[in-house]
Amino acid sequence: MSFSEITKKYRGSLSESECGSLDIIGRELCETNKQMNLTALTDEKGVALLHFWDSLTLLDTKLFENARVIDIGCGGGFPSLPLALCAKSCEIVSNDATAKKLNYVAETAKKAGIANLSTLCGRAEELALLPEHRECYDIAVARGVARLNILCEWCMPFVKTGGYFVAMKGEKGREEADEAKNAIKILGGELVDIIDIKVPEYDYLHTLVIIKKVSHTPKLYPRKNSVIKKKAL
Repeated sequence: MSFSEITKKYRGSLSESECGSLDIIGRELCETNKQMNLTALTDEKGVALLHFWDSLTLLDTKLFENARVIDIGCGGGFPSLPLALCAKSCEIVSNDATAKKLNYVAETAKKAGIANLSTLCGRAEELALLPEHRECYDIAVARGVARLNILCEWCMPFVKTGGYFVAMKGEKGREEADEAKNAIKILGGELVDIIDIKVPEYDYLHTLVIIKKVSHTPKLYPRKNSVIKKKAL
């Protein structure tokens, strides 16, 4: 089965056009991965379910309508590429500190016919201090990347009051959310939901940790990355 056929098996709402684009993304990912370390997954099932399907679980939150979204640490383009493809009313900004990865994401988006995605190169803790990015996004998302108490300090300063930070975590999502209670509060957030997701055909439990931005992030944050990691909130 193709990348899209496997994905559509568990997300039946995908259109024929979206399926075609997913197959392009899958082929580009596997081909580019031969020269650049983008993913440990190169088989159709792994890419389809652990990258494509997993990224699209964000749509089940019902938050991604007419939103300006930043994907922090997008790596090989997840969740950015599938999300931009299927949440066409959203503006997706893919952020990573590695320019090569962002060039790949931009080129792949172009080949897949995705017009609502742009890239932003730089370290999150530096970009979040700039007026053009600070508290300017409706939603920030991040997939994996770091423990939640660290991730909150990277991501929440980008989110405007009333917006959301959605962290895509593994089976320890609830444990990390408990660990991050202090960080969430200090940075102006409020934990509103944790959604458990069973990945089809895999014995994996993923979680979406949904944090609402209820007040401004104090100007002190984000701190320098060395400090964030040494003295996590």
